[in-house]
Amino acid sequence: MITLKNLTLRRGAKVVLQDANVTLNPGEKVGLIGRNGAGKSSLFALLAGRLHADAGDASMPPRWNQPGGVAEVAQSMPETEEPATDFVLDGDVPLLQARLALARAEASGDGHAIAEAHMHLEQAGVFDARSRAQSMLLGLGFRPEQLDAPVRSFSGGWRMRLQLARALMCPAELMLLDEPTNHLDLDALVWLEGWLKRYDGLLLVISHDREFLDAVTGVTLHLEDASLTRYGGNYTAFEEMRAERMAQQQAAFSRQQDKIAHLQRFIDRFKAKATKARQAQSRVKALARMERLAPVLTASDFEFSFREPQSLPNPMLVMRELACGYPAAPEGGAPTIIVRHVDRTVLAGQRIGILGANGQGKSTLVKTIARVLQPQGGTLTEGKGLAIGYFAQQELDLLSEDDTPLQRMVRLAREMPAADARDSREQALRDFLGQFRFVGDMVHQRVGTLSGGERARLVMATIVWQRPNLLLLDEPTNHLDLSTREALSIALNEFEGTVLLVSHDRALLREVCDEFWLVTSGGVLPFDGDLDDYQRWLLDVSRALSRGATPPPLPGPTTTSDAPAPRAAPPATPGAVTDTTGGRRDDRKQAAQARAAMASRTRPLRIEIQGIDERLERLATERTEIEATLATPGMSGQQIADAGRRLNHIAAETAMLEERWLELQSQIEAMTAVG
Repeated sequence: MITLKNLTLRRGAKVVLQDANVTLNPGEKVGLIGRNGAGKSSLFALLAGRLHADAGDASMPPRWNQPGGVAEVAQSMPETEEPATDFVLDGDVPLLQARLALARAEASGDGHAIAEAHMHLEQAGVFDARSRAQSMLLGLGFRPEQLDAPVRSFSGGWRMRLQLARALMCPAELMLLDEPTNHLDLDALVWLEGWLKRYDGLLLVISHDREFLDAVTGVTLHLEDASLTRYGGNYTAFEEMRAERMAQQQAAFSRQQDKIAHLQRFIDRFKAKATKARQAQSRVKALARMERLAPVLTASDFEFSFREPQSLPNPMLVMRELACGYPAAPEGGAPTIIVRHVDRTVLAGQRIGILGANGQGKSTLVKTIARVLQPQGGTLTEGKGLAIGYFAQQELDLLSEDDTPLQRMVRLAREMPAADARDSREQALRDFLGQFRFVGDMVHQRVGTLSGGERARLVMATIVWQRPNLLLLDEPTNHLDLSTREALSIALNEFEGTVLLVSHDRALLREVCDEFWLVTSGGVLPFDGDLDDYQRWLLDVSRALSRGATPPPLPGPTTTSDAPAPRAAPPATPGAVTDTTGGRRDDRKQAAQARAAMASRTRPLRIEIQGIDERLERLATERTEIEATLATPGMSGQQIADAGRRLNHIAAETAMLEERWLELQSQIEAMTAVG
């Protein structure tokens, strides 16, 4: 059991926790959520013993403080020739200690100690430890031939998977996982969910993947404004309970504001009158004694939208026999082809999710479309006026560490010949960055010192500013908190252009994409199904491969005879992939075309509606100001009459505008229904 009592934790001048009280029980699976920078990782460091409380108390069972009592994913990237399986095995601390004890006993020649060490080894599960470690590696996406490869031969993302497997290997009673899904594809993510469900210790996980949290956790800890609140239930249950709690808080706040306003009006009106002075003074004291309730500030106060594209070419892209990969080395040799024989067309308005295991070529395909890599064969034809907005999986690939957000925007403004002069002014760029939470001195902060979430927001800001009509997003939600992910989902759904999305965030894929491509076996195939179909297919493939059977075909229309059956494990030599399309895919293309045409026809109506909304907002503000003036004592009769007439004009104009708004909305709905 973990117990926090009146705990206060500071990092420098920032208060991370203030008088926190919470109890976590053995066996619970807890999701720790909060905005980027709220202090979630600091709380993990406290529980792991790397930080100490500034006040209050944090307690846990003494045995949890022993080596192997707490498991967490190390953030360091090891450079070692140690085989992958052995590296993971070393994560089992009791087994490692038993092996060291046996080595010491054998060196001393103490027979009793040797026997005792062998007993401890058996208790630690030495006989099946290696198979358990390799099973974890296979579940996390490693191929059989990689199980004994040296650690240093893997890239950074795969080394983080090794660190995750090493943490899972430890039979700890407390497991701390900080964003464990960031470097996983859907295949490995599904496996991890199943493993964590079977874990019988206390699990604390930081994640911004709502479907992962819903699948794994049964308790939610919300860290906000240095306050820690426990909710019973997964993330979806937390949202519902918090919404109800916020509604109650808002109602209490509104009632208090009404009471404050009533007291203040009495004080302002009668404080100068001798007959009412005592009553006025008593109300001043009542106002001072009142414990002010805080207004409700929602977690989703961050929002943005993509600018309307200047054009929508259709088709946007045509790929014929496209080969994607890396050019030959300068010293000679053949180019490295990752994906070949790609025959796909991208239309205006499409929302395409790109699926596939890590290493199959999803990012390579996106980089080729984004012009980062040159095609290694075939043709890639762009529509006239194509404007690409590219979000790379590694945000720093698009940013310079020594830049500041403002410097980045200024340089971008200079590189854009068509940029509006007003948008290119420093103040306009500052205002624009403010929409993405870069306020005050943050615009002068070096990119290298920004958090992962802040860098992701900066990249997103540069993309929005360029007004793209084709968005290429490669894992855009890594490091983003849940509120920013929701803002991104809303912005993508309102975007009028085309989206190609690579993501392990299933909620984002479900909300944004209406069709999927599968990158596998060295080619790109249409996946005629949804994410649930994909997960079922992955499980079927895994079961078939474990039995040595032939993997099942893709859901939906079957491929032609010259296209190889997709496999979960990468084949040695990818063959040709035929672009086969079924009726459902054709329907989706037609729907995308119709959506783009409908957006063009309804655009004038939506622009008028936007103008009406802005005018109604100004009228509402003016009405509030006039009403406040009328409540002020000392107005002359002429002033009151003028104010009344203006209120009548405002009411009449508001009614007319609302009627026009309804008329326009009805026209849009009618056009949409017909279309």
